[in-house]
This record gives sequence, C-alpha cells and structure tokens, in this order.
Amino acid sequence: MIVYSRAIVIDGLGGPGGHATEDGAELSPSEVQDIEMSGMTCLHLTVGEVGTMPPDEAYQKSIASIMRWEKEVDRYPATLLRVRSVSDIRAAKASGRTGLMYGFQDGVCFETDLDRLETFHKLGIRVIQPTYNRRNRLGDGCLEPSDAGLSNTGHEAVERMNALGILVDASHCGRVTAADAIRHSTRPVAFTHTGCAALADHPRNRTDAELRAVADKGGASGIYFMPYLSGGRQPTADDVVRHIEHAVNVAGEEHVAIGTDGTLSTIALTPAFVQSFTTNVARRKAAGIAAPQESEDGYLFAHDLNTPRRFEQLADRLSLRGHSDDRIQKILGANLLRVFGAAWAT
Repeated sequence: MIVYSRAIVIDGLGGPGGHATEDGAELSPSEVQDIEMSGMTCLHLTVGEVGTMPPDEAYQKSIASIMRWEKEVDRYPATLLRVRSVSDIRAAKASGRTGLMYGFQDGVCFETDLDRLETFHKLGIRVIQPTYNRRNRLGDGCLEPSDAGLSNTGHEAVERMNALGILVDASHCGRVTAADAIRHSTRPVAFTHTGCAALADHPRNRTDAELRAVADKGGASGIYFMPYLSGGRQPTADDVVRHIEHAVNVAGEEHVAIGTDGTLSTIALTPAFVQSFTTNVARRKAAGIAAPQESEDGYLFAHDLNTPRRFEQLADRLSLRGHSDDRIQKILGANLLRVFGAAWAT
C-alpha cells in the first residue's frame, strides 16, 4: 500500500519482540527480522515498573529496564535507533530503521523524588503516565473507587514534565486525575492507548468529553488492540476500526492515533504462551492491578491483525471504508509526531 510506505508510522504504545520479550528476554533473530519488515517508524516502548512497590526499588528497576533496551539498540544499529526528538523519528524513517522511544506507565519510580525526572529525561524518557490503575502519591488510577484527582505532588510533576519536555499521558489515570492533568498541563496531553467508552463502557476507555478535552489541548488519543474494546473477548480488526472511527467523529481526524499496547511480532497460541498468559493474569489480579474483564482467554491482540505489518492491514481496512490517504497517514503516525513535537520542545 503506497500510503503506508510513505507514512511515518508510530505505535503510541508498543514494543518490539513477542510475548517472551516482555519477560526480559533478548530479541531473537526472527524478532529482529520482524522489526525490519514491519515498516514501523517508531515504537513508544514501556520501561520500568507499574503498581505499588517501594519507590527506590521501582527506580532501580526502571534504570535496569532502560539499560536493557539500550543494549538492544547497540546490538542492532542497522535496525534500531534511539529516539530523543522528532528529528530522530524522521531520521528513522529516512534510514529505514525503527526508532525506540521510552516511556513510563506509572510514576511510582519518582513519586518521592521529582528530581529523578531530570535523570530519566537524560536517559531517554519522553512519555510518562502519572498513575497506573491504582493510587500513588501523584494521583488516582482508573480503578480507584474514589478519584481525588492530582495531588500537590502530581501537579508539580506535570509542571516539571512540561518544563523538561516529557509528554503527559493520562491513559490509566482516573477521570478526575486525567481532567486535572489535561487542565494543568501547558502542553498537549495524550491518551496513548485507550478505547471509546461510548462503545464499550470500561474504566480504561475514555468518554467522548475526555477525547474532546485532549483534542482541545492539541493532543491525541491512540486506540489500542485490547479486550476492553469488545466486552472482554479478544478484539478483532472490526472492533479497532469501530473505535477509531468513533474517536475521529468525536475528536476530529487530527487527534486520533493507534497505541496497540502490544508487542510487534506475531503471537502463536502455543501451550507455553497460554500458560504464561494465564499465570500473568493471575499475578496481576493478586497484585490488585488487573482491570475489569481481564481473563485467561482475553488475549491482548486482535487475532486478524496478528502480524508485524498490522498497521498496514489496518490502513487497508480504513481505505476500503472510504477514509482518505491524508486521514490515514495522520492516524498512522502524523498526529503523534505533531504531539511529540509540541510536548518535547524545550
């Protein structure tokens, strides 16, 4: 597809590799080949920890996670490129490589020491969610029964992120906490990976008012490939398209993107994968960080977009439904590129 080959293609939340890579394994030769043939320009890769734990422990684990991926970039310089700026993303496109940009899904690793934000920025962190699903010292996650919004520390964290050039991502924040972050930020804010609550009522999905608020701030909302699009069952490409189209209708084509919340390589439903996935769901439930509708068979990928070129397949579907090439390029990555540029400028 010509529009795909020309587009800057950005996964608003997604990493290289497959299921095993999430557990700390090095990229395999086949996973590196998947990156090379994917056509992806940039991946926003989650590093660090989520959930309640001692901040110093989370800090050390976050540093270790960043260093792990730095080694992968060093191992494959012809395939991967570090992303610290929008010009790096453009350089990745020009050179046929895939940029890796690091982000946190929880502020636990710096919640007691906001000076750590400067260290993390120097190490390549460019997107941060103040909270994951539960409460921390910055604010409340989307699974907290009472959402008090950003704390004083949370407000200061947003200010520091704005000053450093780190995108504020409210994907897992509670509704009041997200509203506070959007209101308090002086730069665009994003929901990098979410769905539309109007189509599937779930605390991880965002209301029409929230999608519009992010758009009004100049930001974008990325649609994920998660069971929360479809009432807990494994999602399909039709589910993803349905949520993309609703978001476009509500927020406008300038403010919709894709954030798969998955890994790049094809996932095979082997017995080992099924067992590992079941174990991980049980672990998340025991830790109190699992969302409603997380289940042992609600796999976190669309079965008919289960390929490294899933964005191209999605673009084909959007084209067949009458969306223009210009709109498709915006959704594939141009919108996020604009948001990153506005959020990272110093």
